[in-house]
Amino acid sequence: MDESVRAFPTRPGEQGPTPEELLTQVARGSEAAFERLYEVVAGPVYGIVRRVVRDVAQSEEVAQEVLVELWRTAPRYDPAKGGAVNWALTLAHRRAVDRVRSAQARADREQKASAVAPGREFDEVAEAVTARLEREQVRRCLGSLTELQRESVLLAYYGGKTYPEVAELLDSPLGTIKTRLRDGLIRLRDCLGVTR
Repeated sequence: MDESVRAFPTRPGEQGPTPEELLTQVARGSEAAFERLYEVVAGPVYGIVRRVVRDVAQSEEVAQEVLVELWRTAPRYDPAKGGAVNWALTLAHRRAVDRVRSAQARADREQKASAVAPGREFDEVAEAVTARLEREQVRRCLGSLTELQRESVLLAYYGGKTYPEVAELLDSPLGTIKTRLRDGLIRLRDCLGVTR
């Protein structure tokens, strides 16, 4: 059995090592000492982190980070500079403040980014590209129509003219214009790959 484990009391009421002694043994790599130190400082560490961070899940995460840091940095502990519990609480407070500052900085960056492009949705660029590609495809498909079909479609659908107005402008019978438009629209549908 590990000698350091035997040094810790196992019976209630029995006097055990101080947090400073535990931290000194943790610095030497004693897992048993860390377990005991954890029992002593975990509650106060979580309490101070919770008061600073406020969010429960974030507080638990920060408290866990502090306890891991306590294990890693135990060799740097100097008993002459203060108690072990105070040292752990100082680490906890610093880590909690860092988390709050980091969250605030992230929120500030997001706010600045949204202020640069007010009202602009992130998908606006994708929508603009899609619309441009669709316009180019329509232009290409319009180019595949005969001259008479293209003129009829452009006047009726892009010029806003009625069928009789298109017939008058192109000096053609209304029935011919309707046929040109129907044939032109069928060819456009096929070219664009539109399904019924």
